[in-house]
Amino acid sequence: MEFEYSDKVKGLLERLQNFMQAHIYPAETLFMQQLQEDRWGEPAVLAELKIKAREAELWNLFLPDSRYGAGLSNLEYAPLAEEMGKVLFASEVFNCNAPDTGNMEVLTQYGSEAQCEQWLKPLLDGKIRSAFAMTEPRVASSDATNIETSIVRDGDSYVINGHKFYISGLMNKRCKVMIVMGKTDPDNPNRHQQQSQILVPTDTPGVKIVRPMTVFGYDDAPEGHAEVIFDNVRVPASHLILGEGRGFEIAQGRLGPGRIHHCMRLIGQAQRALEMMSARAEQRIVFGRPMSKQGSVREDIAKSACEIEQARLLTLKAAAQMDRLGNKAAKDLIAMIKIVAPQMACKVIDRAIQIHGAAGLGQDYSLAHHYAYARTIRLADGPDQVHMMQLGRNLAAHYAAAENQGGHSD
Repeated sequence: MEFEYSDKVKGLLERLQNFMQAHIYPAETLFMQQLQEDRWGEPAVLAELKIKAREAELWNLFLPDSRYGAGLSNLEYAPLAEEMGKVLFASEVFNCNAPDTGNMEVLTQYGSEAQCEQWLKPLLDGKIRSAFAMTEPRVASSDATNIETSIVRDGDSYVINGHKFYISGLMNKRCKVMIVMGKTDPDNPNRHQQQSQILVPTDTPGVKIVRPMTVFGYDDAPEGHAEVIFDNVRVPASHLILGEGRGFEIAQGRLGPGRIHHCMRLIGQAQRALEMMSARAEQRIVFGRPMSKQGSVREDIAKSACEIEQARLLTLKAAAQMDRLGNKAAKDLIAMIKIVAPQMACKVIDRAIQIHGAAGLGQDYSLAHHYAYARTIRLADGPDQVHMMQLGRNLAAHYAAAENQGGHSD
């Protein structure tokens, strides 16, 4: 399988790497300082970087539809997402940040003309941010059929009642709309046709943000994760996406690219951790010689490089299959990389923290925050156990069928 990048991608990657070196890495400290002044606003340096990114034509790189973005395939986008993943706020600089990416993909694929005019255009322009509201505290939301939030038709409107939490992006002051997952037909015997998705402006009466949620103590400002109550929230019926009972279908279409984008960024984080631990090992003197002279440190560096490259290649293979055969046909490979990449990143970043000693736990390095993010992705877009359960089921059925036919299957 050929993973050589095209000249177009090589050019974009070089421009992106140069931008990161010239503008983003030098801005990391200032970004954190400005966040202390206004946790949920947009730091001035972030706004300035976005202007520079647009001027450099490094904008909306994730969208495969050239009418809206760079027109890159999943395979072509992979090295760019990896590079952006090395700094937690970098993806937003290029308007390639979750959950906006997933919401924009939903609108491009399933949104009506009016919905796209009202919400997709300002999202593409980076004028607003958005949130995706699915997870609920009272049910196991990894099984979307458990969702309890109700979406009830009332004349020309829908009325929404429910309780959500860990709704990424909702704390941000620039978040103007949510895509909300709920049930329009809870008694439908087909559990996958009970759900719908609907657009809810964040300033709609009855939308009550309870509190920001933390992740390992981080509030992930300026994006944030909110707990929110929907108390008789009324929106026009035209805000429903695609139609009643299509919510699960939309979610499946949304999650394939979203999962692999997370994995691409995690590989970037792990790669940066490898580079940081290697530099630290060369520079730090312990017991009279550089740490890199210690056998255990060398082993940690070597294992990390192997594991990163394994995850990178699996991600590229999954991306290539998505491009060739579609997200559904690539579901097993998507599940594999969703299992592999977060665990890999956790291990590599943990080793980097260990090599940095106490400093690796603190604010002077990005490692602790990167570890928290990597550990979060073992739950986001489906826990490891769900992906393993489904992958194991699919593989068992596949190989059993092949065996029953008297042959073997690759």
